[in-house]
Amino acid sequence: MVNFLVNLIFILCWISAQAAPASPKPDGEEIFDPGEGMSLFRDLELVKQIDEEIGDRLPFSYNYSMMGGYFTMPSARMPSCGVAAAGAAIVKPYDIYGVNFQMFDRLEFALNYRLYKGLTEKNFGDEGFGDDAERIGNVKLGILTLKDGFPRLPEISIGVEDFIGTKRFNSRYVVATKQFLEWNLECTLGYGKGRLKGFFGGAAWSPFRHLDIPLLKDISFLAEYDAINYKKHPDEHPSGRKVNSRINGGISFVGWDTFQFSLSSVRGTEVAGSASLRYPIGSTSGFFPKVDDAIPYKAPVDTEALGVVRSERDFAQEIAYALSDQGLDLFSASLSYDDEGNKELFLKIVNNRYREERVVRERIQHVLAALTPSDVAKILVIVEADALPCQAYYYRNEDLQRWRAGAMSDFELETVSPMREAPAFPSEYDAARIFQRHKPIWTFTIRPRLLTFFGSTSGKFKYNVSAVASPEGYVFDQVYYKFQVSYAIKSSMQGLGGPDRANPSRELIVRTDSLKYFQTNSVSMEQAFLQRGWNLGGGWFYRLALGYFESAYGGAATEFLFYPVNSNWAIGAQFAAVLKRHYHGVKFRRTTLQLRGAEYVKVPFIGIQYFLDFYYDFKPLNMDLLLSAGQFLAKDKGVRVDVGRYFKSGMRFSLWCTFTNGHDRVNGHTYYDKGFAFVIPLDMFMKQSSRNYIGYAMAAWLRDVGARAETGKKLYWTLEEERYNY
Repeated sequence: MVNFLVNLIFILCWISAQAAPASPKPDGEEIFDPGEGMSLFRDLELVKQIDEEIGDRLPFSYNYSMMGGYFTMPSARMPSCGVAAAGAAIVKPYDIYGVNFQMFDRLEFALNYRLYKGLTEKNFGDEGFGDDAERIGNVKLGILTLKDGFPRLPEISIGVEDFIGTKRFNSRYVVATKQFLEWNLECTLGYGKGRLKGFFGGAAWSPFRHLDIPLLKDISFLAEYDAINYKKHPDEHPSGRKVNSRINGGISFVGWDTFQFSLSSVRGTEVAGSASLRYPIGSTSGFFPKVDDAIPYKAPVDTEALGVVRSERDFAQEIAYALSDQGLDLFSASLSYDDEGNKELFLKIVNNRYREERVVRERIQHVLAALTPSDVAKILVIVEADALPCQAYYYRNEDLQRWRAGAMSDFELETVSPMREAPAFPSEYDAARIFQRHKPIWTFTIRPRLLTFFGSTSGKFKYNVSAVASPEGYVFDQVYYKFQVSYAIKSSMQGLGGPDRANPSRELIVRTDSLKYFQTNSVSMEQAFLQRGWNLGGGWFYRLALGYFESAYGGAATEFLFYPVNSNWAIGAQFAAVLKRHYHGVKFRRTTLQLRGAEYVKVPFIGIQYFLDFYYDFKPLNMDLLLSAGQFLAKDKGVRVDVGRYFKSGMRFSLWCTFTNGHDRVNGHTYYDKGFAFVIPLDMFMKQSSRNYIGYAMAAWLRDVGARAETGKKLYWTLEEERYNY
């Protein structure tokens, strides 16, 4: 209210000043009025103030389950889209570890790992598993948010806690939250069913948030009415059933919108606390500015025609060096004449640095506009990846020169020279080759790798830290190869990989023994395959691959794909025949195990998998969809659905679920393979752009149903990486 009155008085004073009559001026003389110049600054200050009020928000807090809320209760508020968070909480008698990711403006996900402290797991606790534990998935959907344009109404969300697995902590709820900015106060009211039973509520007061005092301005005081059914919920920890008070109160510190520390009472009997870290990983441009990237090419400018002064060899070297400085490699350059006698230039380029197609295109255009000889009328640029021509750009030199002079906009140039299908590069008989470079026979990279596994009978968390070395390159400039070896530096996985005694799989054992491939302390050869791709024209592509595709499988694979340029969809078909590898060494075996009756028996096995794939990119929401229908490794047939969300930073987060006729059973229910995966760009931690990624994936259970073998680099992702634009 105070802010409103101050703003009203400010606006009235400004209107009054504008309405005041101007001072008379002597004839022929202009008098400077300082008020005229200052009025613009007052207007700008007013606009800035209004913008700040529109974007003003109270501090956002995660609860102990890493969902937007207070301590144990949720609120209707959610983080900004693309924000990721991780944290841990001690809420006696539980220890809770959690991660949160805001996939969309209205969709919040969180995963928890909850430990029952001091309560041994009844099945395998004495064998090394230790305290009982539960994996929990939480989701919240925003029904009404502030972005909907109703600031006087509360935000409203519905949510489900523990919606997968055994669902021992399952709750469903609807909740409303209202922010009272003038009072620095937030209030919440909700209703739940399940473990969260009946009405609940919460409030957060941030009295110092407008002060310029570090630390103090980031403090909030929180209180909530806890509606968890501690006494009667059957899966509650026995030591956590006593409730002396339903009011939990405490304090939360959210520093620099990055760190959060919370401390509170719980049930009137215990003190609980948490710490978490959040980061806008979806919208960030990285931890460091890209100061090591070259600026787009500007000078020197040389459009001298080809001839005695500027030979074809000199020109080829100039453009090769210029592209190399931009992070692009020129591999071939040819000159020919069209039917009208005009010179045409053909270039084959490989992008080694940038993730977005628009950046590659812009840098190519700057180089061509500055260095193309004046007697060259047309330029065709083919962009290639993995020895596969992906797309092309066709420029007229006169358009490039107008663009360089500022007489044509970026949009106009893109309109007259759009991305198009890549034609065949002219042979030495059709055009004069003025530059030729061979692709590297091999490049070498070495990196660390962390593998994690949850739920072993001998311990909750198992890991494998390895060093991975990957020589890769090209044979005869056309055949791509990759060779990967690893060495386990530190591992806690020895002895794992036995059958699941609680939920034994009756499918062919095609994936549940995967852990055994990572239990050696010697050098292990994981990949060694050859791959050749062809652009068949008209948007059609073909791939053939042969060799060791992964630690567990090797064989042969083939793939067709129809993916036209500028299309937001693609369709393809793939087929692979693979053999299972021995756990150590490079030999194959033609058998696997299967549970028949009460014992495992060896059965003949050759893995045959085939799929019809459909890809769709829904650009308005930056979402992509992959549907794969066919036969999986264990001979179960069905469809896998993969829904992904990609972000400006280059990060991609996806959820998958596979529905097959395998009839796998887990805890008495039919199990369908499901999980999540994400990749983040490596250059987020670098001062230079990079096309490399760091990835992680985790399935709800390691099962044989819905399993697939790797078969090399898929055509769609090779092309998508070259055509990607946020």
